[in-house]
Amino acid sequence: MKICIYGAGAIGGYLGAELALNGADVTLIARGPHLAAMRENGLKLIKDGEQRVAKVTATDNPAEAGPQDFVIVTLKAHSVPPISDQFAPLFHDETAIVWGVNGIPWWYFHGLEGDHAGRRIECLDPGGVLWDNLGPERMIGCAVYPAAEVPEPGVIQHVEGDRFSLGEPSGEKTERVQALSAALIEAGFKAPIRPKIRNELWVKLWGNLSFNPISALTHATLETIGSEPGTREIARRMMLEGQAIGEALGVRFAIDVEKRINGAVEVGAHKTSMLQDLERGRPMEIDALVTAVQEMGRVVGVDTPYIDAVLALVCQRGREAGCYDG
Repeated sequence: MKICIYGAGAIGGYLGAELALNGADVTLIARGPHLAAMRENGLKLIKDGEQRVAKVTATDNPAEAGPQDFVIVTLKAHSVPPISDQFAPLFHDETAIVWGVNGIPWWYFHGLEGDHAGRRIECLDPGGVLWDNLGPERMIGCAVYPAAEVPEPGVIQHVEGDRFSLGEPSGEKTERVQALSAALIEAGFKAPIRPKIRNELWVKLWGNLSFNPISALTHATLETIGSEPGTREIARRMMLEGQAIGEALGVRFAIDVEKRINGAVEVGAHKTSMLQDLERGRPMEIDALVTAVQEMGRVVGVDTPYIDAVLALVCQRGREAGCYDG
């Protein structure tokens, strides 16, 4: 089994290191100093106080990697459309793509039945380039739970978590998703196969939808946003709007909104990824986490006044900082 990790940053590097250390045939696509360090010294993984170095095959050219059985994408959603034409050398007829990307996936309506089957989400896949270049039939959904960091090039610091929930868009338990799950489990991960992967993607998105943009606007941590009555109420209202959209699309939320907020508060003084991107001058994941939910609300006829207001503000904040061009 040949596996390619496209985007060998914190999460991709963690996956790649553990797979390589377990003897898997894995190639990492990376760039810059991180790539140079991996080529020269291998990929160091720091986990549970132990340091291990994985000898990895790393490149910035997909053509050098050649056809793969699985391509695990761990990039940020907005970065994929401009490079989607570079994936072709990684494909053979049966290659599957594992979409380990935050937010609503661009292929969300693929494999669903009913009025919305096959619908495309324009803000995530402008002009249909992902649909055309990657192909929704290749997709396997993935809810990513671990946290990791890249403290310096060529080094991955594991923070917490080891679960990557998997699921076919159709809900079927196919041979390919079973093979991928087995490979991840052999490498030490938890990799359950979910018959309704969208349920899990929504519950993970639920907090990101609200806490990320609010944090970017206020520079507050999860703990503060969920503890202050005003920001907590705005987050709650946004989450209830998101829940109404998900439920209109057949999603079941296994926990209620108050428990989800309380869970975020328990994380403590943590800065969201959107706030960290803003502070570092990097592109912000606004569309996959917020704009896509608004667009889906329009599709199912759910009003989203709180999402609309916060989205307008965070988009403008991102533009002013040079971190968003939507």
